[in-house]
Amino acid sequence: MSSEAEIKVKRTESILLELIPEALGQLNDNRLHDLDIVEVKCSRGRSDAKVYIDPASFSESDKNIYLRQLKKASPIVENFCLKDQGWYRCPKLTFEFDKQFARSQNIEELFKKIKKDEE
Repeated sequence: MSSEAEIKVKRTESILLELIPEALGQLNDNRLHDLDIVEVKCSRGRSDAKVYIDPASFSESDKNIYLRQLKKASPIVENFCLKDQGWYRCPKLTFEFDKQFARSQNIEELFKKIKKDEE
């Protein structure tokens, strides 16, 4: 059974998962409009949130450029979420590329290769 605090954290994560792409879509930097947010994980007290981005086919240098841009944009995104939800405060957002997503894709590729080798 989930505690009330856990439910609040999950609700906040869900709201941020919807709002962050909307906020990014309103920024002047068009490159940020199409980033795919795969997950948001809030800290227990909801003071911080990690925002995981689909690494897709970004090179390491591209990732660094995007992360720098997102760091600059995070106060604007946080402010957007505050105004939209009428919150007293928004979790401090930290953006990073999702390593799990890439790993799971690599595992799927390996399974496909194994299957092909067996045939």
